[in-house]
Amino acid sequence: MCIIFGLSSLHGSSVPGRFSTLGHFVLYAVLGALYLWTLPVGGRRWTVVLVAVALASLYGVTDEFHQSFVPGRMPDPVDWLVDTAGALAAVLLAEGLRRLVARRAAPATLER
Repeated sequence: MCIIFGLSSLHGSSVPGRFSTLGHFVLYAVLGALYLWTLPVGGRRWTVVLVAVALASLYGVTDEFHQSFVPGRMPDPVDWLVDTAGALAAVLLAEGLRRLVARRAAPATLER
């Protein structure tokens, strides 16, 4: 989150144009995955998945609001959608990999 905040604090002319969309996607993918990794797992795994995406998306909203105070920057709803998409993609990928590993690690059931 500190890295995202720092990059969002850069003056508008300091940000490479091509970096913007890919940068948003990748940084928020990492943030979403970190949320998923650090949130406590209760009884419902999908609740944790949704909370991880929601928290990353909410931080994306605050990031866009922060940019409204930075010279040469402005909030962009499309950036927020890219942020949320990055978090969602990473969280779903991580959860899918976790399920795959858990399924392969489970002992095979004995035939009757």
